[in-house]
Amino acid sequence: MRYLAKPLSLVLLVIIMGCATTGPGGKRSLILIDSNTETSIGRNMDAEVRAQNRMYADSAWNDYVRQIGNRIVARCDRRDIDYHFAIIESDQINAFAAPGGFIYLYTGLLKTMENEAELASVIAHEISHVVARHSIKRLQVAMGVAMLQELVLGKSPEALNTAVNIGLSLSFAEYSRDNEREADSYGVQYMTKAGYNPEAALSMFEKLASMSDGGPDFFERIAMSHPETRERISNTRALITSMKPLPEQLETYPTRYQTMKKRLP
Repeated sequence: MRYLAKPLSLVLLVIIMGCATTGPGGKRSLILIDSNTETSIGRNMDAEVRAQNRMYADSAWNDYVRQIGNRIVARCDRRDIDYHFAIIESDQINAFAAPGGFIYLYTGLLKTMENEAELASVIAHEISHVVARHSIKRLQVAMGVAMLQELVLGKSPEALNTAVNIGLSLSFAEYSRDNEREADSYGVQYMTKAGYNPEAALSMFEKLASMSDGGPDFFERIAMSHPETRERISNTRALITSMKPLPEQLETYPTRYQTMKKRLP
């Protein structure tokens, strides 16, 4: 009856791990990779990212991004992990999140922004990918049942190395359209709860769309399967309307951001 071994092991894995929170309103999904394992994967990926890139060492900027990130994390639906924020010194207009709450911004992207709320919108978007466990869901599929069992039940170093290598390749691969729509929606809600004006998410979309010169914009360059920017603007505008009346005294902090922007290389 050996042919039953893998299905039975998978059933056991599902029973052990169960469902986890993956969004606002108590949304839950089947997640087989626990948070500790996810953090281990993210930590190893972080070492690779830092080895392959020039990290922006300005302590004022790193503290600034960390403060904004933690302000949003305090309002998000996943706080069972520690979030880490880092800046890559590069002209690329980019940002991405790795499993376990490791989030990266590029100085090229920071230069396009005009206020702190626009930065908050991007950070909230990346935090939302972590909340929804989008990378982990893709990793579960990519690893396959046998290797996933080794990772979760056996804790083998080989399985962890495989997960890190797959995770690195997936970090720059496309998310699904539904993943991006979720991250857009969650991000707008989280930044608003953190006291930022969600209209900044719209201005960020518009800004990056105008920079595309008829080609794929920032979001499409990260993932060519992303929803068209105009659709995302429309969806975000509709979401903001549905959230009204918005809390009073939502801020954008343009002066504070412009002061920091002058420090960029």
